[in-house]
Amino acid sequence: MKFGLQLYSVRDAAERNYEDTLRRVAEMGYCMVEPAGFFGNRVEDVAAMLRHYGLRICSTHTAFQRVDTELEKVIAEHRLLGCKDVIIPGAPQNTKEKLSYLIRTINRVQPILEDAGMRLHFHNHSSEFLPNLDGQIVFEELAKQTAVLFEVDTFWAFNAGLCVADVLERYRERICFIHLKDGFVQDFSNPESKPRGMSVGSGEVPIKSILQKARGIGAEIIVESEGLEPTGLAEVARCMDFLRTVCLQ
Repeated sequence: MKFGLQLYSVRDAAERNYEDTLRRVAEMGYCMVEPAGFFGNRVEDVAAMLRHYGLRICSTHTAFQRVDTELEKVIAEHRLLGCKDVIIPGAPQNTKEKLSYLIRTINRVQPILEDAGMRLHFHNHSSEFLPNLDGQIVFEELAKQTAVLFEVDTFWAFNAGLCVADVLERYRERICFIHLKDGFVQDFSNPESKPRGMSVGSGEVPIKSILQKARGIGAEIIVESEGLEPTGLAEVARCMDFLRTVCLQ
């Protein structure tokens, strides 16, 4: 299996030296990357770096505000990068009013992106699977009221108490990418409890069954590891070591 990397995982290194970080990510065996910003680098320069190290941008995390207000610029950037997949990494949605605005915006911009040969996706956290302040389940409302595609973040879905394989199966026709992420979930009955991210294979998420399901639905797999323990590059190297072991089994 081929794996991509969400570059937020190596944000500490990328902030210091973006090009060297791409080089090291490619050397680890990742074949594609998903940026969440370019750390001050020009898009043209990033595109050249990617070509040099044999990486492709499979998708980007592009802030909802930019998709809402700078869509033509977003489209131009993605054309320079050779990337057709724009992913909203999250958006205000904790009330009916905010969710309605998100839905209206998605329904307005998605046809424009499609006319440009691009696809729009939405990335979840746990909150989209839990009732918002007005009792709505955001993920379900997006599925019903829009045609947006989904990038399912497996850890956040697991943290919300769901069977990730069931989520992937239910929405399989609308999932092109998954975030493969591991960690330990929070105890929602304890206000002081927080989720704790770990490198893939080090937490309690059923990684092997998720990989099997992702393969079955044809989704591309983007590794994300947020802990920077002790550095982002060290974490994503551990992730790749684990995934190589799993793929050999």
